[in-house]
Amino acid sequence: MTLARTWSVGLAGVSGAVVEVEVDMSAGVPGVVLVGLPDAVVRQSVDRVRAAVVNTGASWPMRRITIGLSPASMPKQGSGFDLALAAAVLAAAGTLPADSIDGLVLLGELGLDGTVRAVRGALPAVLAAARAGHGTVVVPAGNAEEAALVDGVDVLAARTLGDLVGHLSGRTRLAAHRRGPLPPPAPAPDLGDVVGQAAGRRAVEVAAAGGHHLFLTGPPGAGKTMLAERLPGLLPVLDERAALEVTAIHSVAGTLPPGAPLLSRPPFEAPHHTATMAALVGGGSGAIRPGALCRAHRGVLFLDEAPEFPRATLDTLRQPLERGQVTISRAAGSATFPCRAQLVLAANPCPCAGAAGDAACTCSPLERRRYQSRLSGPLLDRIDLRVELPPVTRAAWMGAGAAPEPTAAVAARVAAARAAAAARLAGTGPALNSQVPGRLLRERWPVPRPALALAERALDRGLLSVRGLDRVLRVSWTLADLAGRTVPDGDDVAEALGMRLQRVAA
Repeated sequence: MTLARTWSVGLAGVSGAVVEVEVDMSAGVPGVVLVGLPDAVVRQSVDRVRAAVVNTGASWPMRRITIGLSPASMPKQGSGFDLALAAAVLAAAGTLPADSIDGLVLLGELGLDGTVRAVRGALPAVLAAARAGHGTVVVPAGNAEEAALVDGVDVLAARTLGDLVGHLSGRTRLAAHRRGPLPPPAPAPDLGDVVGQAAGRRAVEVAAAGGHHLFLTGPPGAGKTMLAERLPGLLPVLDERAALEVTAIHSVAGTLPPGAPLLSRPPFEAPHHTATMAALVGGGSGAIRPGALCRAHRGVLFLDEAPEFPRATLDTLRQPLERGQVTISRAAGSATFPCRAQLVLAANPCPCAGAAGDAACTCSPLERRRYQSRLSGPLLDRIDLRVELPPVTRAAWMGAGAAPEPTAAVAARVAAARAAAAARLAGTGPALNSQVPGRLLRERWPVPRPALALAERALDRGLLSVRGLDRVLRVSWTLADLAGRTVPDGDDVAEALGMRLQRVAA
């Protein structure tokens, strides 16, 4: 047999496409020709595959070898094609039966000694193979638990190329991998740890109930970071479909925690303010990788010291936050990632960040305004909740009064509010108040005009844009859901308006 074919999977973002791997052997000067838009890593795989085959005990055919990766118009990236190339070469040389690899999907990187190493993106690759109708997938042992999350596919875990050769030749069979029990998720930080800050706790609860973006300002030590870190614990556990989406993104990014093949908790991403645009949104010079915004899909993206981020970097978040996805285009292709995350910004009131408040501030009014203007108006217009946190008082620190509510109590109210919103929005597409289009909100669920008096006055005075008014209405519905009301009243609109117009004094 001089022609053999098998299958692998190429990734573009979190979307996979099945790639046909064909190997033809002919008379001529010994050598290897690799076609089908391979990148540098795929071209180098020929040398890895040759060394792995020889060190496994098989012989490398001394013939002219042509390897085709189809579809030829699709760029091929990464080392995940190694195992498929080795199997196809051995089948074309007659070492393996050609029919043993026909229809088989193989993923994995080969070491020079024949070991099969784990690769990024195993979950979306196996999902793509299942959608294409393939029933058996061979993956590295390090990716077996992740790949076994896909139903209807037999997952064979190979530790070495020799294991695969023994299986395909019928000497030693690889058993289908059975997924073990998922480990319990690590406990989330508890909201009861936050001292005082009733306004901040209320804002975090409202943000969790409606999926709203949040901006926290206040001096160092006021609790901005603590509140942001406890927001994911208030969000519901991800359902199966959402968990697979989030896990696929982290699989492509290579950030899956060890021993946790499925992410069932909303993720929390907190990049440093020196992060580049590619690190925040996604990109890269080679394979396009998801950024922090995409890794926070269905979770929380927290930007501490937000004014210290470059303004152009922050402004790249505007369109992805609106659309819930980001498309990154390069000369060699493009990749689309989902990124429906909640944005939480935190900032000090001024550059000196005097912990004692305004009395200790050494900044001039011009310096304060310049510092606050680093966050652009269009970005801030997309933030529903803006809360100023005062310094924590001694009485609150000493524990005066009742103990603060724990995460479990607040999460129960959040779940009830989300259930009420989902029942009202059933059949319209969005499931959260923050996602409802403004026109649909005004036409299908109008708020009584007397309740809107304050919001309309703010619009007339230029304190609100039309988009801002729609966001006030969305927050009003969230407040009504938390209170168990079927329609917002004047108090809900007033509270929503106060949360939006609250700013740090210049």
